[in-house]
Amino acid sequence: MRPTLLNPLFAPVTSLTGIGPKLSIALTRLLRGGGSGSGIEQAVVGDLLFHLPSGLIDRRNQPTIMDAIEGTLSTIKVRVDRHQPAPRGNHRVPYRIYVHDESGEMALVYFRGQSRWLETQYPVGETRFVSGKLEWFNGRANMIHPDYVVSEENFDELPLVEPVYPLVSGVSLKIMHRSIATALQTLPQLPEWIDPSLLAKHHWPSVENALDQVHHPRDDLDISPHSTAWKRLAFDELLAGQLALALVRRKMKKSAGKSWQGDGSKQTKIVDALPFALTGAQQRSVAEILDDMATPDRMLRLLQGDVGSGKTIVALLACAAAIEAGGQTALMAPTEILARQHFATIQPLAETANIRIAVLTGREKGKSREAIYEQLANAEIDLIIGTHALFQTNVVFKNLALGIVDEQHRFGVHQRLALASKGGGADILVMTATPIPRTLVLTFFGDMDVSKLDEKPAERLPIQTNALSMDRLDELIERVRGAVARGEKVYWLCPLVEDSEELPITSAESRYQTLEQLMGQNVGLVHGRMKSVDKDAAMLDFKEGRTRVLVATTVIEVGVDVPDATIMVIEHAERFGLAQLHQLRGRVGRGAQSSTCLLLYKSPLGAIAQDRIKIMRETEDGFRIAEEDLKLRGEGEILGTRQSGTPGFQIAQMEHHAELLEMARDNARLILHEDSELTGPHGDALLHLLYLHSKDEAVRLLRAG
Repeated sequence: MRPTLLNPLFAPVTSLTGIGPKLSIALTRLLRGGGSGSGIEQAVVGDLLFHLPSGLIDRRNQPTIMDAIEGTLSTIKVRVDRHQPAPRGNHRVPYRIYVHDESGEMALVYFRGQSRWLETQYPVGETRFVSGKLEWFNGRANMIHPDYVVSEENFDELPLVEPVYPLVSGVSLKIMHRSIATALQTLPQLPEWIDPSLLAKHHWPSVENALDQVHHPRDDLDISPHSTAWKRLAFDELLAGQLALALVRRKMKKSAGKSWQGDGSKQTKIVDALPFALTGAQQRSVAEILDDMATPDRMLRLLQGDVGSGKTIVALLACAAAIEAGGQTALMAPTEILARQHFATIQPLAETANIRIAVLTGREKGKSREAIYEQLANAEIDLIIGTHALFQTNVVFKNLALGIVDEQHRFGVHQRLALASKGGGADILVMTATPIPRTLVLTFFGDMDVSKLDEKPAERLPIQTNALSMDRLDELIERVRGAVARGEKVYWLCPLVEDSEELPITSAESRYQTLEQLMGQNVGLVHGRMKSVDKDAAMLDFKEGRTRVLVATTVIEVGVDVPDATIMVIEHAERFGLAQLHQLRGRVGRGAQSSTCLLLYKSPLGAIAQDRIKIMRETEDGFRIAEEDLKLRGEGEILGTRQSGTPGFQIAQMEHHAELLEMARDNARLILHEDSELTGPHGDALLHLLYLHSKDEAVRLLRAG
């Protein structure tokens, strides 16, 4: 179904001259986050085109030798005087070529230089342009391994302004330049999908010209996210995303819903069994959800709440209403730990209200799994809690009324649709414990109504947050030993599972060994590489007090609930994003005792890390933290996914393009209002846009009506 015009852009990168299987694996790792054996499809030509520069190398500075500023990139015209090869067999002494201009002399220095090649590059008596960084050593000017050397006749071959790209091992800058130049030659002339008046208003170039400008910059402005070329490409990507979300929403809304209106009997029993009163935000959110469920239209609602704001209770009350009305409900979590935790939290309350509940993850096997399938099909289970296992074809509901997806950003729109398809007119509630700034709500959840839990339960005590340098590690360990002796529970969080040669960071396994030597059986370990059974056992030991210190990685970031844990140590806090630090801090402060979060950092701190730690000490308001995070680092951090750029976006950056997102959303609405089926030349151009940005699912929905 993809337009044939786009086929060259969806050809594998190996279709380009100069890219073989080995380079293809490295490019796939760079452009798609996966390599050989990772299960990720090979990178395509279009991935290269949308891999935009992160900076510039500017070689336009052409001083004399004596005028060149030390350490800065200079392009210098010199005459070759003589060669001084390294003594045979002595690799410590470099090969030197002495050159001069009218201002003085300089040595070009090559370690392990090949004599024959260097003699060809630098014939004695000839003039050459060399480009590199000049350094002074023992009163003499040196240029070590010049980046470029060209003759006067070939000066045009020296790229005076050269884009720099994010790279990985196996992909050099020269390879990237060559690959992108080849990819640009395959780019067809695409139909224009942006309204001519909008193009004119913003002075945006065509897609072809925009890509050419960004990959062949003349100055810093050309590769700025604020340049007309970059903005044009970002708007395209955002428009594709907003059109896709609008089509999904329309599909969900159009497919027949059903009114699910309970009598309140089970809800009342649950509320009466709670040891606390619902917050105003919880009451408001429950009312919004129940109003949606009572209408014959399908509900598609996002429930976003700060850490510890009580989303699970809101979700359970929504389930109770659906069950009262004769329906079944499903709650899907991204990990087995989180699914089983939800089950443990909900089960006693469900039993109070006579709600039949079960859990389904990868661990249920054989007869017990078959029994669950049968009970679901016969409506003998009211509420099923599980992981991706709930998507499987064997899972058939008799009457699914409500599907709840927890931590939506770990799932895609496709999974949302897959869960919704399990019930003819099932309502969908999506939950996230990550407070999300408004721009990102539009980006990822633009197809949803939003409820917000912005209050914490009254009984929650504030968490004291302090920062400590790694120099005070011994002091901190003694403090933890004292806390354990008093019967307190401590999380100790590390960024890595095991030690790495590349990063000088203590891993969870190393820290566990150190603490176990000091505190023996009191210390447990949990990380993402452990088997589910072992993870759950380690968590249970900690929860029930058989261990008092739990050394962990971010596997405990979301949803783990141990009310009597009072200390959270985050080692190498400078390596975590703000949203993640806030999530981790939220694992303590869940009980009646006051709690502490200790941010252990390695000096010296960079400016961004300093700002993060300062904000963490100032506030516990997740919504403020999310906005600050967006300013500091970009939106990949907020959803805890990629290190830079928006998850799912290669080009758009919310800290620069928020106004484009609003424009794209309005534009998408106008397009579908005027041409709901995307017909005619403009509709056809928009289909090209959707395919170009891999929104095939939205096109299939359109075709399916």
